Amino acid sequence: VQLQASGGGLVQAGGSLRLSCAASGRTFNNYAMGWFRQAPGKERDFVAAISWSGGMTYYEESVKGRFTISRDNAKNTVYLQMNSLKPEDTAVYYCAAASRSNIDYYSDYGEMDEYDFWGQGTLVTVSS
Repeated sequence: VQLQASGGGLVQAGGSLRLSCAASGRTFNNYAMGWFRQAPGKERDFVAAISWSGGMTYYEESVKGRFTISRDNAKNTVYLQMNSLKPEDTAVYYCAAASRSNIDYYSDYGEMDEYDFWGQGTLVTVSS
């Protein structure tokens, strides 16, 4: 699967952005999709994930109620709607795809090692 993330940019605190990740190469709905982020000087962390069907979502605690992950299997695209952005949300955001067979437990959605394919990242900068 090839993944192309887009939609990053500069936004003021309290603003919104929607990230997109377009997939190609394999059957999109065979994969759970996740978003991770890496702030400057920090490790890459889990943000949100969605099951292959879209029926289950999973969020990191700090983004619950502000971010929404969704997918459109007809368009082979996953989205991350980010509202009420904070300066601490500043990071490079990566989308990733995990084979359905990799996800045995709900907690697997948050594990980087479960994801087989990664996009190139898109930078989100939130100014205070």
